[in-house]
Amino acid sequence: MSDATSFDPYALPASEIQEPPVSLWAALRKIGPGIILAGTIVGSGELLLTTSLGAQHGFMLLWLILFSCVIKVFVQTELGRYAISSGKPTLGAIDELPGLRLGAHWLAWWWLIMMLSTIFQLGAMTGTIGQAMNLTFPFLSKAIAGGLDGVLPSLAAAIRERPEYPWAILTCLTTIALLWRGDYRRIEIVTTALVVGVTLLTVTAALALPFTKYPIQWNEVGSGLLFGLPADFAVAFGVFGITGVGASELFYYPYWCLEKGYARYAGKRDESEAWARRARGWVRVMHLDAWVSMIVFTVSTVAFYFMGAAVLHPQGLKPEKKDMIETLSRMFIDTFGGWTQLVFLIGAAAVLFKTLYLSSAGNGRLVADFLGLAHFAKYREPKDRARMIHWMSILIPVIALSLFLAFKEPKWMVVVGGFGQALTLPMISAAAIYFRYKKLDRRLTPSFILDVCLWLALVSITCVAGYAMRDQIGKLLMEPAMIKPHSASVAPSGK
Repeated sequence: MSDATSFDPYALPASEIQEPPVSLWAALRKIGPGIILAGTIVGSGELLLTTSLGAQHGFMLLWLILFSCVIKVFVQTELGRYAISSGKPTLGAIDELPGLRLGAHWLAWWWLIMMLSTIFQLGAMTGTIGQAMNLTFPFLSKAIAGGLDGVLPSLAAAIRERPEYPWAILTCLTTIALLWRGDYRRIEIVTTALVVGVTLLTVTAALALPFTKYPIQWNEVGSGLLFGLPADFAVAFGVFGITGVGASELFYYPYWCLEKGYARYAGKRDESEAWARRARGWVRVMHLDAWVSMIVFTVSTVAFYFMGAAVLHPQGLKPEKKDMIETLSRMFIDTFGGWTQLVFLIGAAAVLFKTLYLSSAGNGRLVADFLGLAHFAKYREPKDRARMIHWMSILIPVIALSLFLAFKEPKWMVVVGGFGQALTLPMISAAAIYFRYKKLDRRLTPSFILDVCLWLALVSITCVAGYAMRDQIGKLLMEPAMIKPHSASVAPSGK
């Protein structure tokens, strides 16, 4: 079980107080929550949805990808600032907002709904990892199906039809094994290694494009920096919700900041100048952490988008359904040769696995917090909360696997999660504004420029969400026939 049973990450004992680092190098050694966030971010949205968007629309939506990666960081840092000021995690802070309550605050209940939609994304990751591993080691599923022919012929037929199923189950079991001891330090180490490896692989491939038969068309890149939208705005809206810091990551971030120790190091808030000085210092470290991670996930996201737009789009290839991962592998095979397929498949599996692992760990913490706030559980000691986090974390990959086995269509499942996150972005952004002006210790007030950027984030996020809702309601009211083919296509996608 988690080593978190030995301490309470939400406690602020005086013995844990530390002076903030004064040099850049010392501050860089204290970052970590943002790297975990980057590990969560660079996953299904980037590999599946962002690459598919590039394959479908070329460089048309490059501006949206860049804007999505940058603008939401201002909301992230404001939530981190308030966590350091108050020592409270996201749902604990939200529970103190004014408004309707049903045990917990209504926004906490909305988070629960959004979280359930994002498990569809985790299901998509589970299935896509299965696809990648089956393409790498195709003999395993064939051997399992052969062994089941005389015992369970229907199951053997299902495995032959969807040979990724055994690998998806193995993925779920591996995730549970790693989460069995899901302490912060272990999560940070695993994440850092995977993020560095995956980012280097993807960026190297994108930088090599000018020397292949699919060179980057820089005039198209330039046009992609200008505002433009596709006819199906819902897909772009899903991308906005899932690329960069999504709503899920905004909820996670204060938890990782608290477990890293930023609030503990500052100490319990009081009126002394010493506390204010320490808190301002750790807020600066938190800002550095957030912006370093922004550079990492933006570079990686743009690299995925470039690969889809430069290689798949000219060939008219669209990654979807059970052939999604095989189509995505064409980005590498068609560009650098067949020998790169194995590298891509292993890299793709690593990208998705780390996000599945980290999202399960993050959601486990929030579910445990929600159950306490809604009075479904009572935590008398830190170990009670740690035990709940443990079981919730390992339950989530089981639910994700079940959703994949039921729905079978990874891209559609990613869009569902992205849409749920995008609808939540205005709400969590508005909560960050409230914390800034109503709850934050005045001595930690951000600069005027950061305030302007925070308001810009709220306005832009709300406008995108409003436009997308209007677009979808219009389709439902005026062209209901358009919905039927899409709805009908979900169930048979396993054929």
